[in-house]
Amino acid sequence: GRINTIRTAGSKLVFVDFTVGDGMIQGVVQLSTLQEHDPSITIDSFKAFSKTARKGDSWLLKGHIHRTERGQLSILATQSPTLLSPSLHQIPESLEDPEARARNRHVDMLVNPEAIETIKVRHQIETKMQDFFNKLGFTKVTTPLLSSMAGGATARPFETVATEFSEETLNLRIAPELWLKRLVVGGMDKVYEIGPAFRNEGVDATHNPEFNICEFYQAYATLEDLLQTTTQLLYALNEHIHELSEQKKLQHLKRIDLNTTTPSGERDLNWPATFPTIEFIPALEEKLKITLPDLQSPDAHSQILAIFTEKDISVPANPTLPRLLDALAAEYLEPLSSSHPLFITHHPACMSPLSKHFVCPKTSQTVAARAELFYQGCEYANMYEEENSPFEQRRKFEAQLQLRSESKDQEAMKLDEQYLRTLEWGLPPTGGWGCGVDRLVMLFSGRERMGDVLAFGTLRNVVGLGKV
Repeated sequence: GRINTIRTAGSKLVFVDFTVGDGMIQGVVQLSTLQEHDPSITIDSFKAFSKTARKGDSWLLKGHIHRTERGQLSILATQSPTLLSPSLHQIPESLEDPEARARNRHVDMLVNPEAIETIKVRHQIETKMQDFFNKLGFTKVTTPLLSSMAGGATARPFETVATEFSEETLNLRIAPELWLKRLVVGGMDKVYEIGPAFRNEGVDATHNPEFNICEFYQAYATLEDLLQTTTQLLYALNEHIHELSEQKKLQHLKRIDLNTTTPSGERDLNWPATFPTIEFIPALEEKLKITLPDLQSPDAHSQILAIFTEKDISVPANPTLPRLLDALAAEYLEPLSSSHPLFITHHPACMSPLSKHFVCPKTSQTVAARAELFYQGCEYANMYEEENSPFEQRRKFEAQLQLRSESKDQEAMKLDEQYLRTLEWGLPPTGGWGCGVDRLVMLFSGRERMGDVLAFGTLRNVVGLGKV
C-alpha cells in the first residue's frame, strides 16, 4: 500500500498507516518479530526502513493479522518491508488554491480526499442514470463525435480536418440530438446516450468547452411526461447519494438531501415533491410590468431592445432576438430558482428551432412546447416536444440561416438536409431531454466550480498542463 503516516515508538517499533483502495490499514514493524523470522536482520537495517520510508511511498508488507494492545487490527510484519515505488516529492500538508489543485490533480488527490470522492460521485451518478433509464426500457447507444455538420443545439462548434477527408471540414458534435432522433425514426422508441460534447465557448464556474451530456428521446412522450421523468430522476439520484453517505462511502463531501431537513453542517435543500412551474412570457411580463410585443412581428427585435434601455440592462453581445429574450430570462426568471428547482416552460418560438410550437391561449404568442429546469440560477436540464414535420423543420432551419446571415451569429443552426430527409420517413411524436452531467455532479458533491468535478479541471487547466 501507499504510506499515509509513519510513527516510531522507540528505536525498535514502527507503526505505518497504509492507504489500500478505499480504506486504511495499520502495519506494525517490530525488530524482535522480524529477527524471529530472519536472525540476519540487524538494528541498523531496521532503522534504515524507518529513516527511508516516507509519506507517499508504496511498500510491500508481508506478515500476519495482529491486534495491538489498544485493540486495533493490524498487519504484523514478519519480513523486512520492500520498497515498491518511492515518492520523490514531499507531499504537502495542504493544497487549497483551486488553480494549483487543478494543475496538479494527482497531488490534490493525495492531499484532499474530497477530490477522489468527487470523481467517485461522478461514477455513481452516471451509473445510477444508466440504471434509471434501463429500468424504464431505454436502450443506451453511442453516436458519432465527428461529422460534417454539428447540429442539435445553438452553439459554435470546434472544427477539425481528418487525413482521410482532407478537403472537408469536420465538426466535433455540440449535441447528440439529431443522431438520436434518427434512431427514433428508425424504430427505436426509447434511446439515450451519456457522452462528451464540445462547444467553442468560454470557461467559467459552470461552463467548459468540453463537457459530458446525457440525452434521451422517447416516442409519444409529452412535455408533461418529461417534467415528471426529470423530477423522478433527480430524486432517484438523491436517494442513491444519500445511501452512499449513510454507508460511509462518502465522508468528505457536503452531503445533501433533497426532501428532508439535514443536520447542522450539511446542506438543506428541502425540495418540494414536485417542482414549481412558470411560463416564460406571462412570468416575464409580470416582472417587467409590461405586455411584450408580438415576438413574431418584424419590429419585435427593436421593441425588445428598447426594454433594455428602459430598464438599464446590459445588452448581450450580438443581440439577436433569441439572445435578448435569453438575457431577460437570466435577469428576471432564473433568479426565481434560488431556493428550489424551477421549471420555466413555453419559451418564445424563436428560442427553440427544434421544438414543436403552438399559440399560447393566454398571450396569443407562438411558443415552444419546451421546459428548462433551473436551480440557484443554473440550468440543469432542457426538454421539449420535438418538431417532427420536415416542412416546419425546414422553415425553422431557414429562419436560423437568415439569423446567421443578418447578425453573423456563428451559434445559429445550419440547415441539415440529411436530417430533413430523415424526417420525411416519419418521426413519431417524440419527447427529447438533455442535461449536463457535470452540473449534476456539482450539485450532488457540493462543489461550486465545474473544474472541481472534472478529473483534470477545465480546458484552461488542461491547456496549462501542456505549457509546463
